[in-house]
Formats: sequence, structure tokens, C-alpha cells
Amino acid sequence: MPKVKVNGVNLYYEIHGDGFPLLMVQGLSENVYWWDTPMIDELSKHLKTVIFDNRGVGRSDALEGDLTIEVMAADAVGLMDALSINQAHILGHSMGGMIAQEIALKFPERVKKLVLCSTSCGGSKATMSSLETQKLLTKLSFKGHTRKLVEEAMPHIFTKRFMDENPEFMKKKIDDILIIPTGPTTFKAQMGSWMRYNSYRKLKELNLPTLIVHGKQDILVPPRNGEILAEKIPNAEIKYFESNAHLIHTEEPSKFNEVLLKFLK
Repeated sequence: MPKVKVNGVNLYYEIHGDGFPLLMVQGLSENVYWWDTPMIDELSKHLKTVIFDNRGVGRSDALEGDLTIEVMAADAVGLMDALSINQAHILGHSMGGMIAQEIALKFPERVKKLVLCSTSCGGSKATMSSLETQKLLTKLSFKGHTRKLVEEAMPHIFTKRFMDENPEFMKKKIDDILIIPTGPTTFKAQMGSWMRYNSYRKLKELNLPTLIVHGKQDILVPPRNGEILAEKIPNAEIKYFESNAHLIHTEEPSKFNEVLLKFLK
């Protein structure tokens, strides 16, 4: 299993394909198993696709001490250094989108193009999820990825239509998540880093090609958050997926890849 020591932590990573690098940053409690094989297979035909586990999740080292978005952004750049990647496209999903914003703000020379998927700027300007979703996140912070809570979480990240039409896929998705479940310590720490992050006033500094992708049915990170990013980031493009929820790239991988690759050309 490929690992590299970054900022005192061993990070697990995978490289798929050749070409210009695309570094993909996962969201809250998510590891590489959350990226779907068809999506990665297609992207790897065009790009050197790098996926990894943030500290504390998956096969990376267990979490010790405090955690911030800034620390995880430094980890991602450290991984680029270790892999001799001077510059890459950066794609961040959900909390990973906050990490991607921080990479672009602190290390703009390392980013060629930025893709922010199903994410927000955080802080008081962000639109919060429903009270029901917030209660679920609180339970996960205390218990981590139990099968019961992962099953309970699925309607908060997928549309009902997709779940009803793909029962076998949903069963496998839950099984994949539970291969290396995220414990409560990491979940709570990542949740705290998400809640403390606020890039709103700095978004105007993101003077690089930026694509914002958001599902109109997203209840975890409501679509208004994509609008806020598009309004504040200079010349940002925004693409809505009208029928999708939080995991756009899972519900419509072919369409997502088409939009992504067109932007990254």
C-alpha cells in the first residue's frame, strides 16, 4: 500500500493514469473508497489522477491532536511535494472543497485550475443544512461510522430517486464505506474544522480558473452555497446538476466527468 510521510503523518495515496496531475480531495469522514471506480477509470484516461486519505481516515495515520482545514491543506501540498508534483488541477468535494480553497489561497502557484464540488465558504455567510441533517452529523460525531448511522446518512447525500433505482449499488456503497469506517474522534475533529473554516472575505483573491459544481437537490450543503462561491470568486463558472444531491459524481459519473474534463482541457 503506497504511503508517504507528510508533516509527520503517513498518508495513503493512489495514482491512476498519466498526464497532467489532478489531485482529488475528499470530504468529511470520506476515504478513497468513496470515489467510484467508473469515475476514476475515466479520468485516468486523460489525467494523472491522485487520490488519498486525509489524516485520520482510511489507511492514513490515526488522528492525533487538533485538526484544521489549514493543516489538511498543508498535508495535500506536502503530498504533492513528495510525489514531485509542482502544479496540479485541484478538485475538492464537500469539506475537501474547503481544503481545495485553502490550497489555492495559500499556494496559488501550485494550482492550475480549481474545481469546487458540493462545498461552501463556511462561516456566517454559508447556508446551513437542515436541523435534521445537523442532528445526524452530531450523532456521527459521537459514534462514528456504525452501519446504522451510515444507512441513516444515505438519504442526506443521495436523492431518493437514485436510491430507489439502485438498491444493489447502495448496499455495496454502504459496505465499501464500512471497509475502513471513520471513528468518532476523526469525525468530530473534521466536523469542527469544517465549522470553524471561513474563506468568504478571501474568495476575491482566487484569481485562477475556477469551476463550481453543485447539485440542486443537495440538502447537506444546500445549493445556495455554490451561488455564494460563484458570486465572490472572480470569473468563476458554475454548473448545476438539477436532479442530483450531494454526491453528484456518484449519481451521474459520466455527466460529471464530461463537465470536469471540458473545464480542465
